[in-house]
Formats: sequence, structure tokens, C-alpha cells
Amino acid sequence: MKGRGFSRAAAIPSKLSSRATRDVSSANGARAEGSAFEAYTQGMKQIVLRIPNGPYEQAERLAQQTKKSRSRLFSDALREYLAHHAPDDVTEAMNRACAEVGDAHDPFVSAAARRILERSAW
Repeated sequence: MKGRGFSRAAAIPSKLSSRATRDVSSANGARAEGSAFEAYTQGMKQIVLRIPNGPYEQAERLAQQTKKSRSRLFSDALREYLAHHAPDDVTEAMNRACAEVGDAHDPFVSAAARRILERSAW
């Protein structure tokens, strides 16, 4: 929808789409060099999120109970979701670790691993 202030990718007003995922450097987007805010937010993105009242209230209560900020709670939840729904990343990391260790066969380690795997829920 060119010419109406919309981005092509998501039909979201371009002002909102650029603001919705901007670097969280400062309120106006300018980086405050050497500030504590810069150090705290380096490498983070700010998003606009809409969720129903029920889940929001549950998240708010959980954040208070666990003494976490809402941002931390949602960030942790997203990491957990991605770990469960993007297992290829975990597999790749395990493959890299195994490649670094090598293929030395140790009967004790093999037996211990087998016992642990037999008791684990897949």
C-alpha cells in the first residue's frame, strides 16, 4: 500500500513498524553515549505487544510472585518457547559441543548416559 504510510511487509503503518522494534537506546532513539541506560539496554529491542486481559493479568501476578519485571518474564517465556519450537538450534549447539569433545569411547560414560536416557521422558 505504497503512498499511504504503510510498509509493504505487514501492512502496518510505517511509523509504528519502525518504532515497534527500535533499539531501546533512549526515548527518542538517540544513543546516550556512556550512560547507564545505554549499558542496560545494549543489544535489546523494544516491541509493541497486544495480549488479552486474562493472560496479561496472569503474567502480572507471576512477575510479582517471582520478583521479576514484566519485560524479564516475557523475555524468559519467549526464550523457553523458542527452545521448544526451534529444536534445530539446540541440536546444532549439541553437535558443535560433541565435535569439540571428539569421539573418545568411555564404557563408564556410555553406561551412565544410557541409564539417564532410559529414565528421561521423551
